[in-house]
Amino acid sequence: MSKVLIIGCGGVASVAIHKCCQVPEVFTEICIASRTKAKCDKLAAELAPKTTTKITTAQVDADHVDEVIALIKSYQPDLVMNIALPYQDLTIMDACLACGVNYMDTANYEPENTDDPQWRAIYEKRCKEAGFSAYFDYSWQWAYAKKFEEAGLTALLGSGFDPGVTQAYCAYAKKHEFDTIDTIDILDCNGGDHGYAFATNFNPEINLREVSAPGSYWENGHWVEIPAMSIKREYNFDQVGQKDMYLLHHEEIESLAKNIPEAKRIRFFMTFGQSYLDHMRCLEDVGMLSTTPVNFNGQEIVPIQFLKALLPDPASLGPRTKGKTNIGCIFTGKKDGKEKTYYIYNVCDHQECYKEVGSQAISYTTGVPAMCGALMLLTGKWTTKGVHTVEEFDPDPYLDALDKYGLPRSESHAPALVD
Repeated sequence: MSKVLIIGCGGVASVAIHKCCQVPEVFTEICIASRTKAKCDKLAAELAPKTTTKITTAQVDADHVDEVIALIKSYQPDLVMNIALPYQDLTIMDACLACGVNYMDTANYEPENTDDPQWRAIYEKRCKEAGFSAYFDYSWQWAYAKKFEEAGLTALLGSGFDPGVTQAYCAYAKKHEFDTIDTIDILDCNGGDHGYAFATNFNPEINLREVSAPGSYWENGHWVEIPAMSIKREYNFDQVGQKDMYLLHHEEIESLAKNIPEAKRIRFFMTFGQSYLDHMRCLEDVGMLSTTPVNFNGQEIVPIQFLKALLPDPASLGPRTKGKTNIGCIFTGKKDGKEKTYYIYNVCDHQECYKEVGSQAISYTTGVPAMCGALMLLTGKWTTKGVHTVEEFDPDPYLDALDKYGLPRSESHAPALVD
């Protein structure tokens, strides 16, 4: 039925590709492309005996739009799934526009080089105008909205878990549970243990940038920014237990504030163990989280990229990780004139994920929604042209697909609230 080009072959991409191959009636043909073709070839060989999906592979450097255009023109896909790095979102979107093909990704754009003067000028202007200083934001991709709409194309942004499923949970709550939503708290808990003193569960560069940045939340129509890790709460997560969690800036807050304008407050919390925080603060103090190149023995290196090379590959954590994740959204609001609370969430087991697709739950909870987002576009469930985030579409078929393909929802109508 469909030909899909999947750019990326890391931990998340591997899960998404496994799941695409479980739905061969939709994903009839896929091409896996990345900088390292050998990784694509290895995964294709592993999957070929298990699926009727026709799998091919290709080499591409997605930093270069001309290479992506050449690959798209050669393969002629119905959809490009960008499961590479958020640094590459814009080049892949440019290529999709040039070739007239729909686009989707799992995380919004941020630059690799945050010292680039041209980007920096735009960034500093946005900081003053918008009121938050995170490097990642939707403005760069939202700027493509008119181009995609005029081309009759759809760009689906952020179809991972958070962002992605959390936004679908918000759309579902708005559609089925509330007349008006007052507050949204997004809670991301990883109760897994990989046994390392320090490791990140997804790309270390992206993870450490995100965690070390100032936190921020939306309240009464504007951003409130706070020092990194300065707001801590405890929460008792279903099937995981009591965990410390910290308020972070996260991209879905930006789109939810736009698309659910009545919400008076939107916050995002993520759990961290003390060992992780101690290591991260030490690395930050000695400059290892910096993106500014330094000269070492006559060679220019970027500290955070060097650190990434030293840390365990997130894709290697699967066989070591035990425990569960719990990610969801808690709402307050009104229904039929009465005050109401509601919690919708998913619990995912690291070891069960590894048994199924050879990856831990962090990759699984992003890779499955990537496949489900593609499924919505390819089967015509989501057809609106332009550039859109997940909460702008009908959540029902998406959540039904998540239930079916490995991330079933749970609900509580009397949850404990976060103060």
